[in-house]
Amino acid sequence: MQVNEILKNYFGYDSFRPNQEAVIHEIMQGNDCLVLMPTGGGKSICYQVPALALPGTAVVVSPLISLMHDQVEALKANGIPAEALNSGNDLTDETIIRRRCEAGDLKLIYVSPERLISEIPFLFSNIKISLFAIDEAHCISQWGHDFRPEYSQLGLLHENFKGVPVMALTATADKITRQDIISQLHLSGKTFVSSFDRPNLSLAVRRSGQKAEKLKFIFRFIAARRGDAGIIYCLSRKNTETVTEELKKHGINAAAYHAGLPNEERASVQERFKMDQIQVVCATIAFGMGIDKGNVRWVIHYNMPKSIESFYQEIGRAGRDGAPADTVLFYSMADVIQLRNFAEASGQREVNLEKLQRMQEYAESRVCRRRILLNYFGESFDHDCGLCDVCANPPRTFDGTILTQKALSAIVRANQQVHVGQCIEILRGIASPSVLHHGYDHLKTFGVGKDVSVKDWQDYLLQMMQMGFFEIAYNERNVMKVTALGWKVLRGEHQVQLAVIQRKDETPVVHARRVNIVSKSTKPESKSLYERLRALRKRLADEQGYPPYIILSDQSLHELATMKPKNMEEFGLIHGIGDFKKKKYGKAFLKEINQGQLFL
Repeated sequence: MQVNEILKNYFGYDSFRPNQEAVIHEIMQGNDCLVLMPTGGGKSICYQVPALALPGTAVVVSPLISLMHDQVEALKANGIPAEALNSGNDLTDETIIRRRCEAGDLKLIYVSPERLISEIPFLFSNIKISLFAIDEAHCISQWGHDFRPEYSQLGLLHENFKGVPVMALTATADKITRQDIISQLHLSGKTFVSSFDRPNLSLAVRRSGQKAEKLKFIFRFIAARRGDAGIIYCLSRKNTETVTEELKKHGINAAAYHAGLPNEERASVQERFKMDQIQVVCATIAFGMGIDKGNVRWVIHYNMPKSIESFYQEIGRAGRDGAPADTVLFYSMADVIQLRNFAEASGQREVNLEKLQRMQEYAESRVCRRRILLNYFGESFDHDCGLCDVCANPPRTFDGTILTQKALSAIVRANQQVHVGQCIEILRGIASPSVLHHGYDHLKTFGVGKDVSVKDWQDYLLQMMQMGFFEIAYNERNVMKVTALGWKVLRGEHQVQLAVIQRKDETPVVHARRVNIVSKSTKPESKSLYERLRALRKRLADEQGYPPYIILSDQSLHELATMKPKNMEEFGLIHGIGDFKKKKYGKAFLKEINQGQLFL
């Protein structure tokens, strides 16, 4: 079976997303690769399709049992033979799984990094392995935001399994982390970087440290999204429990999740949330990587996260099915102080403080938030998104091209070896000991910006960095490096609009707003039919013990409620419905749709 047929028959998609097909081709040629795709961007397809196309069994390394379980459930729901080998198996289950694996009955086997290493001389020496897929590969790097020592031995794979391709996948890795992943895993193939843009996510920030104010907003926010599942991320265990209790008082079905709870309780919360038995989970970051629920419609950060990587991964839990989702970040100085204390006490003080600084700058920015996120991950994004609170309520701007050229020229003339403070001293013409020591007082740019105050230069440079004209190399003592887009500015090929600096907070609060699904049809969606289909999905899921989103995604339901297919053929054309699901669920959904038509 060809890869396009596999995609349609098993997963119900008509075409691959950007980079997916190229990655699959690379693996099927027997080559390694590093894959960077946003959460919900289709990373799993990159190894699941070749696993079905190639002879043998694909070994997928995943850090959490819950993630393995979700993936295996989703694969089985599509008629794909897959299992997970972990500490959650009893002796009988494990024996059966091992035998099926040795018999070649499984196309994918999921394991933890520790289990993989321990099974190298045993199970994995006795089976034909088609490929290795290392999920959440940023965990291998000390530069990554979620370093896990157990990942450090995975570099042994090439030594023990010569000729078997290794695919490393992550949704959150800056340039330094990417290089480290390649080095540690001894990858010899290409790196594929997909767009980190998640256009279905709205982005909004609210500056507030007052509990009552935050809760009032949250109650209104949830009330406007009745029945929609969401996650509230909190910095402390205490906050998760406090917010949960307040939500319950308002009749909202909520539960707390943090590392201090017994394993059984955490597992129960996660399972009930997946099964749509809980609407809201108030969680610490312990809930971040372990949730793979497709129909999360919103994420609120009750406190500011420690880094942009963490923030991006956590908001990425929303809208994984491609349907619209809202995100809101609360930000206060109290959060910054607490996070600074954490960073100071960490083993990587300088790196963590620098990452916290970037996160704080994102929260305080008056630059398009999507530009900041994408430029942080090295993706050139030279226009405003129109889907964040800043774009919805833009600041006054002016032509800042010459100002930006002066700053970038100062960086270049100093051989891109200056810190922000030194750059400002050069621009202002300040003969500090550091400037004199390096001879920066002899540069042509010395003093070209003396008409701009130090404070204003700090603000303008921050905007320039957030728009992607230069970056901070925190692996090189935080020096400034001009980007490709910055060089365009220097050459006069790109005009720059800078925000007028406001010393007072004059900007009104803007709520997150929804983006529209691009539909195949101009027909209006039937809201009542959507709710009936959602109820049917829930009944079918409960009967089979599956989470509802595994039966059909929210996006598929929206499409069904819009297109209203009349027969099996039309039902199979809906996004996310392959042959297996068409045969299994087609009659039930068509019956519900046709019943609705009778009453029109």
